[in-house]
Amino acid sequence: MSVNNVSQSELDNILEANDMVILDFWAPWCGPCKTFAPVFENTSEKYPGVYFGKVNTEEEKELAESFGIRSIPTLVVIREKIVLYSKAGAVPAFSLEGLLDRMAGLSMEQVRDDIAKAQEEQGGSAA
Repeated sequence: MSVNNVSQSELDNILEANDMVILDFWAPWCGPCKTFAPVFENTSEKYPGVYFGKVNTEEEKELAESFGIRSIPTLVVIREKIVLYSKAGAVPAFSLEGLLDRMAGLSMEQVRDDIAKAQEEQGGSAA
């Protein structure tokens, strides 16, 4: 699968259509972002079932803000519309692949149960 540019207006459709989405938040002036881009692109070829998207934080400020992006590059992994991972910093290919393998191996039923339990403990209700 190739890497796609992602905008705020497209995100809901992307999340609806894909079980697992990884977003790379970047900017054209960012040196580490430029260094990481080929790693992200090459990894996308190894994971055809994962949607790889790039978010230009200069063009998509609202989208970056909605994810709390403070530093770039930042990777965000979303599975079944749940953010499982969000961390700033470029990573080597083996780390990115390991991350995707771990995220794909998670039991989403357990993740939802853990979220509901944490919300109950905080006095909130599960959605």
